[in-house]
Amino acid sequence: MKWIVLLGLVAFSECIVKIPLRQVKTTRKTLSGKNMLKNFLKEHPYRLSQISFRGSNLTIHPLRNIMNLVYVGNITIGTPPQEFQVVFDTGSSDLWVPSFCTMPACSAPVWFRQLQSSTFQPTNKTFTITYGSGSMKGFLAYDTVRIGDLVSTDQPFGLSVVEYGLEGRNYDGVLGLNYPNISFSGAIPIFDNLKNQGAISEPVFAFYLSKNKQEGSVVMFGGVDHQYYKGELNWIPLIEAGEWRVHMDRISMKRTVIACSDGCEALVHTGTSHIEGPGRLVNNIHRLIRTRPFDSKHYVSCFATKYLPSITFIINGIKYPMTARAYIFKDSRGRCYSAFKENTVRTSRETWILGDAFLRRYFSVFDRGNDRIGLARAV
Repeated sequence: MKWIVLLGLVAFSECIVKIPLRQVKTTRKTLSGKNMLKNFLKEHPYRLSQISFRGSNLTIHPLRNIMNLVYVGNITIGTPPQEFQVVFDTGSSDLWVPSFCTMPACSAPVWFRQLQSSTFQPTNKTFTITYGSGSMKGFLAYDTVRIGDLVSTDQPFGLSVVEYGLEGRNYDGVLGLNYPNISFSGAIPIFDNLKNQGAISEPVFAFYLSKNKQEGSVVMFGGVDHQYYKGELNWIPLIEAGEWRVHMDRISMKRTVIACSDGCEALVHTGTSHIEGPGRLVNNIHRLIRTRPFDSKHYVSCFATKYLPSITFIINGIKYPMTARAYIFKDSRGRCYSAFKENTVRTSRETWILGDAFLRRYFSVFDRGNDRIGLARAV
């Protein structure tokens, strides 16, 4: 995560829970029924409302938009429950909140009081998580975690005791929604625990991120609500199961390729505010839209946003255009700056991170059952 991330089943509305808040030369290899279905679904995109979620429970949980930079939602931990505001992050896998900490970076207004929870179980295991702009060190524990009406018992989670680079943040902790294999703590993520305990009927979650409004954003578990998007969902297979990473064809402006010219990789991360990519290519985009660098941002005239061209991301053959109003942010003083930012993490392949700036425009579905991501134009 980079710090600074109803229902298509009208006929089954009684199941909704609304919460206020993925060539053989001579012989053909026989596939199992499960594999045949999986291959079929990857080759023939389907509407979730038609196939996947008949009779499923859909839990919709509200998120709060903080200046278009981070989206937070409430969870509770412990018995009796203690409330925390966390970022629901598809870029990481661990859940953690602050424990007692005296360091200046431990600036969260609340911390978990373990002695007040009758279901708290500590461990001796310590771990460290490194994010793009900071890190935390803590220890692993177990307790009951609730996301609205969803309850995960004996849920492993982290308690931070040392934090670096996280000063002044607008949230208490992080709830990771990536695959288990990238967990820093080695603990089972809460989504997997909820699935294993039968709390959600389908291994799917989705995001709708509002623009400029504090309210209206949601994360949904166990299904998809079609009123949050237009048209059909376009399905993108993951490069491999284990991370929300897809192949991107190219990035263009005015029908000219400006990045990802030979194909590249894209991470879809709700915990990242911007669109991040290699510095050389991000600088080229800034040159094309004529930004002026100042401090760590690249500014542009707010008036120019009416005339700047769209930038289009082509993924799995589908065009996802972003207008200037989508890729230009406005700071607290009303100045406009670019949502494109250099990714300082070096990779062997050209890699982009599609963060909240992209996901505000496109409703996103994360399908663990089929190892793919669905995108559609958000309402």
